[in-house]
Amino acid sequence: MDHADHVRLLRDGVTHGGTWADLGAGAGAFTLALAELVGPGGEVIAVDRDGGALRELERAVRRDGATVRTLSADFTKPLDLETLDGVVMANSLHFVRDKAPVLALVHRMLKSSGRLLLVEYDTDRGNAYVPHPLSFETWRALADASGFTGTRKLGIVPSRFLGRIFSAESVRA
Repeated sequence: MDHADHVRLLRDGVTHGGTWADLGAGAGAFTLALAELVGPGGEVIAVDRDGGALRELERAVRRDGATVRTLSADFTKPLDLETLDGVVMANSLHFVRDKAPVLALVHRMLKSSGRLLLVEYDTDRGNAYVPHPLSFETWRALADASGFTGTRKLGIVPSRFLGRIFSAESVRA
């Protein structure tokens, strides 16, 4: 995948402006796409435990998009992020075995009608590198059970690794 794929996977779920978080941002491939889509006047908070990856992201940030702020933290624990317009979890939720508590934290971060955009391998069978992925259908059921509504698929890209990757939007009920 390249930057154009990252933008394409998120585009239909992002509105211009507002405050968003990218949970499990790593070096920021999806953070950069999100910042481009949110645009000037908006803010993206990139959250990751890896301070080195966040420093790499800070060097890559373009100044013509949303403001990007980094936060070295574990997204599976409570964060001091509230009333977000949206959250992106791109290839991060598959590292979490028990997803319900994390989704409860995300639900509390979002303002009413805030959006959770998930990018994930479209399979329910993991491996050593992607231990706990979830297919779109599994995601839809989990999102509903976690207080989200209107889950819809935004895009699909092929993947050499586990077949394909999907993006989906779910709205905080």
